[in-house]
Amino acid sequence: EIIYEIAFIESALDDPEHISLDGYKDKLDEKVSNLSDRVEKLLSTADNGRLMKEGISTVIVGKPNAGKSSLLNIMVGEERAIVTDIAGTTRDVLQESIKLHGIGLNIIDTAGIRTTEDVVEKIGVEKAKKYANEADLILYVVDASVALDDSDREIITLLEDKNVIILLNKSDLTAAVEESDLIQVIDELVPGHKKIEMIRTSTKDNTGIDVFENVIKEMFFKGNLKNNNQIVITNMRHKEALKNAYDSLQMVKRSLADDMPEDFYSIDLMSAYSSLGFIIGEEVDDDLVNEIFTKFCMGK
Repeated sequence: EIIYEIAFIESALDDPEHISLDGYKDKLDEKVSNLSDRVEKLLSTADNGRLMKEGISTVIVGKPNAGKSSLLNIMVGEERAIVTDIAGTTRDVLQESIKLHGIGLNIIDTAGIRTTEDVVEKIGVEKAKKYANEADLILYVVDASVALDDSDREIITLLEDKNVIILLNKSDLTAAVEESDLIQVIDELVPGHKKIEMIRTSTKDNTGIDVFENVIKEMFFKGNLKNNNQIVITNMRHKEALKNAYDSLQMVKRSLADDMPEDFYSIDLMSAYSSLGFIIGEEVDDDLVNEIFTKFCMGK
């Protein structure tokens, strides 16, 4: 599209008697606006691209023995974390990287958050809070077979401004926590929180895990985690090239607004074309320009 406009301007400047630019500025302004919007949309995917390339920082939090390590093992597909009925087994963080529906997840299983006098466990709890604060996505595993307590309230305060999925775990047991109970506490402690997805699961028999994984996919591709675009920019040099192309297109719009000579448009369009060509490994094709130029001249 850009090379066509360059060739048309060059043809008109070369043969003004036969190729008119009357009314062309408005058409070019509309075309450049459309191109700018498309480039800007691609630029907006840079963060999403980083996530797809580097992985979404996904932190599992919860009280001890809620099922956090079992969730990690299920997601990874192997026994990476020790799982016992003894609370506080995980005292440090475990990190694993997986692909889920093509989405990279850097999963961090943290120590159970509770008040403790154990020095080592205290360090693990502080690390859990630190990782939660830095997370792109928090997976809050709740032992739904026991009532909420002060440890849950402490965990809930970590959810402010975060993308969160709550797993009401141990659904194979009699429920002591309902969705409404959690929402009430969350609304009280974290007013104005983002929409929180809530799923009943059992890491003992994998109940609800397929729903949980689909929620992650939907959050990502619907843009609730980051941007929702089918094409994403994963290379920072490509991002810079897009930024240069966008700036060049904006220069064209400014030249049009200032009623500058037509050759100014051609220069900035060529610059935008070169920047976009860098991304796909193509340089300005003089032969293509000449071919289009010839077609304009033949049609006069």
